Amino acid sequence: MEIYKDFRFEAAHLLPRAPDGHKCKRLHGHSFKVRIWISGAVDPNRGWIMDLGEIKNKSEPIIDELDHQFLNELPGLENPTSENIAKWLWVRIKALISELSCVEVQETCSVGVRYYGRDCASGIGSVLHEGRINE
Repeated sequence: MEIYKDFRFEAAHLLPRAPDGHKCKRLHGHSFKVRIWISGAVDPNRGWIMDLGEIKNKSEPIIDELDHQFLNELPGLENPTSENIAKWLWVRIKALISELSCVEVQETCSVGVRYYGRDCASGIGSVLHEGRINE
């Protein structure tokens, strides 16, 4: 079974590796939505997988590092695509929540990414982006 907790942050970025003339190569911002997914068995005593307050307490300080920032200036986010933001969050949150199963980042109401942490150290993993799975 899986549960999730939603978070939001506002940030500016540009995508330096986008093709010349691409709108995302220019400075712009988003109201990002982040969904943290936790997978596990329901504790028969408590009746839940994990306390949602624990997810908030461990995830929110990490997500707050991104809020009202120019993402390109943060170490590890020099090319702050949604895919790279999801991986950046995964590494930091997984260190605190072993049951983390997915980090979802939505940059607009119709575009987002899901990262499942496969082979995160090498940067290779399954990413769902606009309905496509990229390896």
